[in-house]
Amino acid sequence: MHFVTVLLMAGLLAGQQAAAKRPMTFVDVVSMRSVGDTSISPDGKLMLYTLIYLVTLDRGVSSGRQMTATKLKNESSPRWSRDSRFFLFLSNREAPASAQNQNQLYMMRPDGGEARRITDAKDGAGNFAVSKDGKWIAFTAGKEDERQLWTIAVSEIESPAAKQLTKHETPVVSFLFSPDGKAIYFLSPDSLDKDDRERRDKKFDVRVRNQDVPPNHLWAIDLESQMEKRLSSGDSYSVADVSISDDSRWIGFRGVKQDRYVRTITEAETYADLYLLNVASGATERLTNNEDIQESALRFSPDSAMLAFAADDDFQFFRNNRVYVRAVKDAGGRFRKLGSDFDGDLNVNFWSKDGRTIYSNSGVRATTQLLAISLETGKVTQVTKEQAALTVSQDSDTGTILVNYADPSKPRNVYTVAQLANLGDRSTWKQLTDANPQVLGFELGETEAIQWKSTDGKMVEGVLVKPAGYERGKRYPLIVQIHGGPASADVQTFHSSPTNYPSVYAAAGYFVLMPNYRGSSNYGERFKMEIAEHYFNQGYNDIMSGVDHLIGQGMVDPDKMGVMGWSAGGHWSNWILTHTNRFKAVSTGAGAMNWTSMYAETDVQRIREYYFRGKPYDNFEYLWDISPLKYIKNARTPTLIHVVDGDPRVPRPQSEELHMGLKKLGVPTEFFVYPGATHGIPDARNQVVKMMAEFNWFEKWVKGKDEWFTWKDLLNTLKDEKK
Repeated sequence: MHFVTVLLMAGLLAGQQAAAKRPMTFVDVVSMRSVGDTSISPDGKLMLYTLIYLVTLDRGVSSGRQMTATKLKNESSPRWSRDSRFFLFLSNREAPASAQNQNQLYMMRPDGGEARRITDAKDGAGNFAVSKDGKWIAFTAGKEDERQLWTIAVSEIESPAAKQLTKHETPVVSFLFSPDGKAIYFLSPDSLDKDDRERRDKKFDVRVRNQDVPPNHLWAIDLESQMEKRLSSGDSYSVADVSISDDSRWIGFRGVKQDRYVRTITEAETYADLYLLNVASGATERLTNNEDIQESALRFSPDSAMLAFAADDDFQFFRNNRVYVRAVKDAGGRFRKLGSDFDGDLNVNFWSKDGRTIYSNSGVRATTQLLAISLETGKVTQVTKEQAALTVSQDSDTGTILVNYADPSKPRNVYTVAQLANLGDRSTWKQLTDANPQVLGFELGETEAIQWKSTDGKMVEGVLVKPAGYERGKRYPLIVQIHGGPASADVQTFHSSPTNYPSVYAAAGYFVLMPNYRGSSNYGERFKMEIAEHYFNQGYNDIMSGVDHLIGQGMVDPDKMGVMGWSAGGHWSNWILTHTNRFKAVSTGAGAMNWTSMYAETDVQRIREYYFRGKPYDNFEYLWDISPLKYIKNARTPTLIHVVDGDPRVPRPQSEELHMGLKKLGVPTEFFVYPGATHGIPDARNQVVKMMAEFNWFEKWVKGKDEWFTWKDLLNTLKDEKK
């Protein structure tokens, strides 16, 4: 019911475009809806997307219908029957209060009517799929460590009776139908420690770090004979990311190292090798053999003749991603590298129908675009040239092209075009979703990509959001918002997250600069790699020269500036705090202070070894030299600190070291600790707390307001939003 209420309010806003626009609020940020789980009907006429909505592909957004409306319940994973007569989805709409995480499988017809539950799994239904021949629905059910496969015959859907397909000794982790509908392939561990299960059942919740975990292996079950067969062998790797060729003759997968310490700690579940399985013979070919880089999952061409994956150039760590291709049958043959002429990262997102082109959604400066990679020449062509963030996909069954698009004034929505050749002509795009019509009522600042010269003469780019109602020649306060990664980039999109919400600041009269400093992606390999062994040096200069550029243009008041960031943005905020007093306020979230202690505290080591010339005990002096804590006595700027308790990426002790140092030095500081055990703040209420405290910290110290934050103000804000 809450979601329906939001939609009605949004509809009223959309109908009142002539009325005065209002500032975007913190609650608006966390209330933004995202389109997910898109599913095209096999006849190519309809698209489902969550929560669950139905839209016709020929009429677009005007035909959108909300198909489900359940109060405080979740609907997810819509999937069509092969004849497009009905669709399936998971929901907890009938789950008891004591088991809200238990879903069941429901069916519904596109012409409406009530959804009908088709499963009654004791411990809830898990993942599900419909076979390509349209005969079977398969799903997992059971307790987490006992899950098995069950099937429902589509011919019996009017009075369904689920039957247990597997009685495996260990749980089914994931599964796929073979394209020919004859078999189901699933992953399952070799064995489970019964004593370990019993101690967890009896609430002994001690966590053993680096405890060995049995590897997952690939199994097949024949749907006719119901005979199971293990397809992967040995105990040197655990199977992940399974893909099947359209002719059902080949299976690709990634083999992740079994050694749990190496897999989850030393290499952060990043490194694996690729394998190719011949279904008929059972023979497995190892395609790659390295410990330095991460290959993507294998993707087969539409005719099943070729395979492709993306990996670091020449299999060297942190190089640009390239695409590698080879004929499936060319066992032991060399892969051919594509895309060497493009100075950026490439992916294998989808193939052209004729198998002559691979398409990649890639970052290009302050945008994301669709690129085409020719198998014949290996050359890369940029297909789209939008000042925006977009990704393109193609439905493998119908060929329907979907464009997921956002720009600074339009939140992310889904569009369709008749053919890829039309992508450059926006007039041919048909909008399918309108997830956030309320944005039409927001007062937004103009956004553009800007460039400036850094201290070493190189050009640096960033995204600049101007104050709403900006007047040329007038100086405004500035917030520098630093992105995480650092191998990431701010692009021209509709930013609306608790770590990046420039529209709120723009409405309050601030400039917001989002610099793509040295070490960012999207600007070429050298730009990204230049941070190695020089972590803060040039990136700091890039950021500060961007600030100087805006001051020099007469746009920013140099006496009214603040800086903020999360994760790597928090690292840079801490460095800025200890290296300049030009800012009036700092807000730092999940930022590192001491790289010598951070190495063992975090769940990521390999990339830091690359950035920092090795391990702390091999190069202690360098890590201490680039630790903001070393320079804490320089800090004078009032600093607001945020961290999530149990954050595995940048753990709480890093923020504790900063807070204690500032307190001892008498620097004004506040420290907010959020529950969650994640790298971001998971609870929307606490996201509002973070944004409201942060915004008012800048209002106090940058603009000179008397007060910065009270719980009463927060509660009143939430009450006002409910009116």
